Amino acid sequence: MKLFFKEVEEFSERDEEAVDLLRRRLLGGIAVIIPFFSIIISRLWSLQILHGDDYKEHAYSNRVRVQEIAAPRGHILDRKGREIVTNRPSFNVVLMREDSHDIEDVLKHLAPVLKEDISLLWERIRKSSGVPRYLPITLKEDIDWQTLAYIENHNQEFPGIRIEVKPVRVYEYGNLASNTIGYLGVISKAELEKSDQEIYSGTDLVGKQGLEKLREADLRGGKGHRYIEVDARGFERKQLKQIDPLPGNQIYLTIDAELQKVAENLMDRDERAGAVVAMEVKTGRLLVLATTPSIVLDQFIGGISHKNWNALRDNPQHPLLNKIVQANYPPGSTYKMVIGLAGLAKGLVDRETKIYCPGHYSLGNKTYRCWKHSGHGSVNLEEALEQSCDVYFYQLGQWLGVDTIAEYAKKFGLGEKTGVEMEHEKSGLVPTKNWKRQRYGERWHDGETVIVAIGQGYNLATPIQLTVMTAALAANGKRMQPQLIEKVVDPSGEVTDTFEPIVVADEKFDSRFMDIIHQGMVDVVHGRKGTARKIAIDGLTIAGKTGTSQVVRVAKYRGLKDDDIPYNYRDHALFTCYAPADDPEIALTVIVEHGLGGSSTAAPIAKVVLEKYFEDYLNELQGNEEKENQA
Repeated sequence: MKLFFKEVEEFSERDEEAVDLLRRRLLGGIAVIIPFFSIIISRLWSLQILHGDDYKEHAYSNRVRVQEIAAPRGHILDRKGREIVTNRPSFNVVLMREDSHDIEDVLKHLAPVLKEDISLLWERIRKSSGVPRYLPITLKEDIDWQTLAYIENHNQEFPGIRIEVKPVRVYEYGNLASNTIGYLGVISKAELEKSDQEIYSGTDLVGKQGLEKLREADLRGGKGHRYIEVDARGFERKQLKQIDPLPGNQIYLTIDAELQKVAENLMDRDERAGAVVAMEVKTGRLLVLATTPSIVLDQFIGGISHKNWNALRDNPQHPLLNKIVQANYPPGSTYKMVIGLAGLAKGLVDRETKIYCPGHYSLGNKTYRCWKHSGHGSVNLEEALEQSCDVYFYQLGQWLGVDTIAEYAKKFGLGEKTGVEMEHEKSGLVPTKNWKRQRYGERWHDGETVIVAIGQGYNLATPIQLTVMTAALAANGKRMQPQLIEKVVDPSGEVTDTFEPIVVADEKFDSRFMDIIHQGMVDVVHGRKGTARKIAIDGLTIAGKTGTSQVVRVAKYRGLKDDDIPYNYRDHALFTCYAPADDPEIALTVIVEHGLGGSSTAAPIAKVVLEKYFEDYLNELQGNEEKENQA
């Protein structure tokens, strides 16, 4: 019996050892299995939960391609609803690199079809090296119908190649107001980085200049999307769905397209460089914004060539400059109304005050000449304006002093930006004693006041500033902010934005003083000795002022005939006016660079523009006169 229990006891000890061994092996196995399954579970969680949507989308994109549909940009129209800029479809050949497995072979077959050198196609691809592979690379823009039909009918030969339809600008009036409207270009990398990535991609066209740039948010519209099923080789099988693009807003300008065309044709006719600006006196709405020479907008469709860009950049007449707001000119004798009004307001002269003009004015050991070398004799302010007597304003300017002159110039908006919705507006320059001291570290000299008093010297103004000044004179000191946009209309036809007239300043000058200035300006056109009497229009009273601004003093050209003076050394010609004089509607300024005489060059252009603006009124007036004569 003892032996039996001893054997049982020995067997139990061996069993416990086996169990312990088994337990240790099991725990070791579990220690290995748990981390392994943890990795698997973690990976499954990452694939299905954490990144599930991403992989699902990637798998979906292997079957479905999402193509952007460019939105038609909003149209630009004039004040009467005449279309200035619209759109047409452009068919572009693009490469989808992720769908093209042998780009070299594709380009070898495609280049002859596009009639392009294969090296040029490769260059376009290389330039897009930083663009994601799923985005299209444009190989050629605006192909013709024959090329389009061939590629569509032989699409199996060109894997990864597709036709992209994009709207491009159509300029219904040619280059009308081109520097104001501006042009489009492919968005740059710097622009793309600063823009909303949900709105723009690397191949989009954006406004680069003018209203196309300033009103990009209104004009661009919203992209559409097309969902296409493709096979493993990237060939399109069927369209799944499409979300149509939303066209951009329409912008109505205050410009009158027909009046603008008249002004531009007059300037272009003799290849004149300069500007014409017309504005409604009572509202500030701009009617004409002509700057010449202008840019050729069609050159920018599809990207301007280096040759054409260099030609624009190097042109001495500066077509890239919007001279309406970006070119500074000495205002010349158009400045004399400011000097005259300052003299009246300060009590230095009145209607009867006369100054004798012998043809020159002496100050110290210097002599300043009047444009009329024989002199004007004794003239009052009205006569001095009518005949543009320099000596009268030399003397009055000396009495006023440069700081008082500047005070009154600024009342008319000179020396500051007008605030018009145009790029890179210059502020012009109204000099003062302090300005010269800060700018040059020198004191002001009396002789400089003499020159400033006739709009020369340091004086500078833009064409739009002179128009604002003239309109303020017409409105007895009420200065309006120039307005370029009439309204903005969304695709549904709803007006989203309108622009009410803005009064910038209302100086309320003494009406007696303004009457003298007004009469002097009327006499410029209608007076017996008026410098612009040749442009008088029957039935329309015009108040105006001619001006000639000196470009550079060169002694060897003094006394020569106009045609013998090199072009770049000729004076600028200016004319500014408003009409009708008794109830002003329109203010107009014409500047012809190196045009010599304001009365002979600038004023005749203003006459034709005024005749067009008042065409209906003048025709009615003529018809009434004919009826009276027949009766």
